[in-house]
Amino acid sequence: MPMPAKPNERQYRQMSVVLRSLDGGEGREKRIESDYYVEGYASTFNDPYVLYEDPWDGIEYREVISPDAFVDTDMSDIIMQFDHVGDVLARQSNGTLIVEPDEHGLFMAADLSKSEAARNRFEEIDNGLVTRMSWAFTIGASEYDRDTHTTTITRVKKIYDVSAVSLPADPNTEISARNLLNGVIEQSRKEFARRKGALLRAKACLAITNAKKGN
Repeated sequence: MPMPAKPNERQYRQMSVVLRSLDGGEGREKRIESDYYVEGYASTFNDPYVLYEDPWDGIEYREVISPDAFVDTDMSDIIMQFDHVGDVLARQSNGTLIVEPDEHGLFMAADLSKSEAARNRFEEIDNGLVTRMSWAFTIGASEYDRDTHTTTITRVKKIYDVSAVSLPADPNTEISARNLLNGVIEQSRKEFARRKGALLRAKACLAITNAKKGN
């Protein structure tokens, strides 16, 4: 069963914020010289994560990013925001934001010094008040493995923004995941119901057979 194509629907995924110390931290040099520097990964390659768990049947739908997913991706003038709305905290076009794939995944680094709003967000990250991020993108191509309930994103068409988010569970992530998997979830539910019905019928037949033997 192929994955339903959603080429123009914006998707949202969470990521962990990694705040580097002023000396570069963890033996790594800063990519942008700033006292308000943050960096992390929007996604990692070949690292499946649960995209959506269906409360109806408990099936976990997973997603994984292919190492080739960012070939020819439109990364023109990506911005950094808070909850995907409001103030622009950093931007590629003015040199305050870097978003690029490396051997581990999609790397991001930002200088949050250029506005009061950006500096305030840095303080919140530095103090552990904001600890998660989300990125917005559109899918160019993907493959779905029905046996493992895993979607592999083989091409990201465009990246719009990376955003710090206020809540551990971003509603945008939940909504976009359900929209993306809508057809897959419905078919899985029907298959689950069919198998459950077949099992109940088999148990009923076995009970009747055993009852006849007892007589």
